[in-house]
Amino acid sequence: MGCHQVDKKLVGPAYKDVAAKYKGDKNALATLTKKVKTGGSGVWGPVPMPANAGVSDADVKTVVEWVLAGAPAK
Repeated sequence: MGCHQVDKKLVGPAYKDVAAKYKGDKNALATLTKKVKTGGSGVWGPVPMPANAGVSDADVKTVVEWVLAGAPAK
């Protein structure tokens, strides 16, 4: 939560904005899972997202599914 918030931009985009951008994209889960694992830049501005290679594939999938569901509050 140091880089993203559910409903407002922090360092990276709000999770709700990510969900809205990828809504209806059948490749969103795969695209975002890869981005979380390998990092990336240029999609949401100049600040790069670091790689999270140490996070298990199952955990990344769970987080990405949660984000794509609209990142409901806990």
